[in-house]
Amino acid sequence: MYHNAVKRRLWVRSISRILDISKNTVLSRILKLGKQIQPPPFHKLGVKFEVDELWSFVGNKENVAWITYAIEQNTGRTIDFLVGRKTKITIQPLINKLLLSGAKCIYTDRLNIYPSLIPKAIHKVFRYCTNTIERKNLTLRTHIKRLARRTICFSKKQQYLEAHLRIYFWG
Repeated sequence: MYHNAVKRRLWVRSISRILDISKNTVLSRILKLGKQIQPPPFHKLGVKFEVDELWSFVGNKENVAWITYAIEQNTGRTIDFLVGRKTKITIQPLINKLLLSGAKCIYTDRLNIYPSLIPKAIHKVFRYCTNTIERKNLTLRTHIKRLARRTICFSKKQQYLEAHLRIYFWG
C-alpha cells in the first residue's frame, strides 16, 4: 500500500486521511519500509553511468540538502544515491561504488568536484551525455512534491527524504 501511495504522489497527510490513521503512524511505517529497502545488487562490468545532483530542503527552506545519484546509462536504473552536502567527502562513496563495479565510463556535469574523484580515463563531460539523468531529474521533481523547485513541501528530517527516495527508486 505505501509503495503505491508514495509512487502516486500521495504523501503523509493524504495517506493518513485515506487510511484513517494518524500521520505519525504513516511516517513510522514509511521509515520502517524505507530502512528495509536496499539498492539491488549490481554485478555488470564495463557499464556506462551518469551521475548528477539535485537539491531539496530538509527541516526548513534555509537548509538545502543535495541528492547525488547515479544511473546506468542504457537502462536508466538507479544504482545508488546519497543525501547530504555537495562536497567531495559526501560524493566519494557513490563514486567509489561505481569504480568498484568496473565502470567503462562515467558521465557528469561540470561540477568541479568530479575530476578529483573520477579517473580522467573514464570521466567524460559532454553536453548531451547526461540527457538520461537530467530527464530523470525532471521526472523526480514532477513525481515527488518535496523535490519541486517552488514548493511549500519539504522533509522535516533527512531520514524521511531518504526513505521516500528508497521507496520511489527500488520499492
